[in-house]
Amino acid sequence: MKFPEISKTHLILFFLTIISTLIAGSIMQGGNPLGNPTDIILGIPFSITLMLILGCHEFGHYYYALKHNVDATLPYFLPAPPYLFIIGTFGAFIKIKSPIYKKDALLQIGAAGPIAGFIIAVPALIIGLLLSDVIAINDQYKGIILGDSLLMKIFTFIIFPDLIDGHDILLHPVAFAGWIGLLVTMLNLLPIGQLDGGHIAYAMLGKKQGLVGWITLLTLLPLSFLSLNWLIWGLLILVLMRSAKHPPIHDILTPLSKKNKYIGYLCLLIFILCFIPTPFQI
Repeated sequence: MKFPEISKTHLILFFLTIISTLIAGSIMQGGNPLGNPTDIILGIPFSITLMLILGCHEFGHYYYALKHNVDATLPYFLPAPPYLFIIGTFGAFIKIKSPIYKKDALLQIGAAGPIAGFIIAVPALIIGLLLSDVIAINDQYKGIILGDSLLMKIFTFIIFPDLIDGHDILLHPVAFAGWIGLLVTMLNLLPIGQLDGGHIAYAMLGKKQGLVGWITLLTLLPLSFLSLNWLIWGLLILVLMRSAKHPPIHDILTPLSKKNKYIGYLCLLIFILCFIPTPFQI
């Protein structure tokens, strides 16, 4: 497997994203890295955890792209202004530079990222919850309330079995990074267009993926009544991809192997475990 040279663009974006996530993590801990530069060390736990989750997600795609002789770039990390965008990054992506001809390759490349990110996000969430504190919530409380996935509810019940009404968990930065990792995994597994879930659904369902993709996209509209995030994400997906339908590949009629079908079912299970009806409330 030939490892490509790392371009200056990759390095610049990578280091800018590290800096922006360090600042974001410092702010979460009550630091003021602009006024007191040494406060930036407060952001280390959040930055390292989030970068590891995003990096493993994208490297999963990259590794399987190369394994199937598909030309792909190394991950591009996208920094974001930490004072405007709370986590300091818009995520990361790799660019596929050659066609994917086989359904098995399409499924494995699409599934590798969410599975790899999920494997890192879950222990990060568990460790972070063990480091988190329980606080009282009242009418004067101001802050962002994060929604719970099924997985989050399970871990919360196990780690905080005595949590009572009027109290909530103040997430440690490592737990918050793990929570973001599960959210990113869930969003990427939506069976729409050329999202990871779109690749998987097209490999599993063939041409029926187009119908499933449009139904999923339309379902985001009623979900937006629970959280406007869904409307924003739906519009962003539509603008960037212009269609909920996955572009065709050559061997669409070739049956998937049993192993790859199980990988597809595993991704569906991960999506269910990570799904958050109301991601953010203010």
